Amino acid sequence: MSYDLGRWSGGLAEWTEGDTAFLSVAFTWRLNEAYSRACWHRAAGYKVKAGGPGIFTRKHFLSDVAQIGGDIPDAIVHHNPMATIASRGCPVGCWFCIVPKMEGKSFTLLPDFPVRPVLCDNNLSALPADYQQHIVDRYLGAGVPLLDANSGFEPATFDDEVFARWQPILRGPWRFGFDEATEGENVARAFRILKDVPPRRKQVYTMMVTSRLRCAWTVFINISSGGWPRTELHLRCVCFRGSSGVVVLDSRLTGSDPEPSFAALYSRRALKF
Repeated sequence: MSYDLGRWSGGLAEWTEGDTAFLSVAFTWRLNEAYSRACWHRAAGYKVKAGGPGIFTRKHFLSDVAQIGGDIPDAIVHHNPMATIASRGCPVGCWFCIVPKMEGKSFTLLPDFPVRPVLCDNNLSALPADYQQHIVDRYLGAGVPLLDANSGFEPATFDDEVFARWQPILRGPWRFGFDEATEGENVARAFRILKDVPPRRKQVYTMMVTSRLRCAWTVFINISSGGWPRTELHLRCVCFRGSSGVVVLDSRLTGSDPEPSFAALYSRRALKF
């Protein structure tokens, strides 16, 4: 059997089971379309159930056309048939993250998860060591390649043991978030552990809003000076456009750039690598 990264739905998944239509909304900017789809399914005679992160803080938005909430354990497969989740929750509690509010700050382990090549747990390195090994063993036993640990690892809990545990199965990039300037030492340690990994398999993500520029600048300075191994810096630029919603532009700047420039952070052209 061949495996690949699959294709994501773009934040809105829908499917039917019997007389019920389900809508899973990942992002709030898909709510208007989700409302239209709920109306369409109701007109076609279906009961409609809706949930997902995009609805969690906007439960009223579809409440007149759908039943809100409930638990569908493997809803992610409708967003990407190659994706799976082995745990829910995250103990870190980042101020901007919806996970603790939705899933809790304690982990809920899902040991019988379906093994698929895209793993979307919130924080792999903070999971109990024996459960991390359980996940690795499930992949090895199933003969399924781990092509992407999608949400990645937490710098504060990533160490040599975590690296050694996941290295045998992870074929995709090692992903980290650099969310606060205070995480610099932890990110640097993670880079040192991964010093022999090719640059394109080391990816650090930082949110491009004013309070996160220092994180991006720290990565630029340390890579260009040779203090950190070459890696890829992924910049997520969030542009608020009034009532029209949020536009997200993703890009990457690599440590192989000869003269990484802070000015590039502000250049739309620079975001098209």
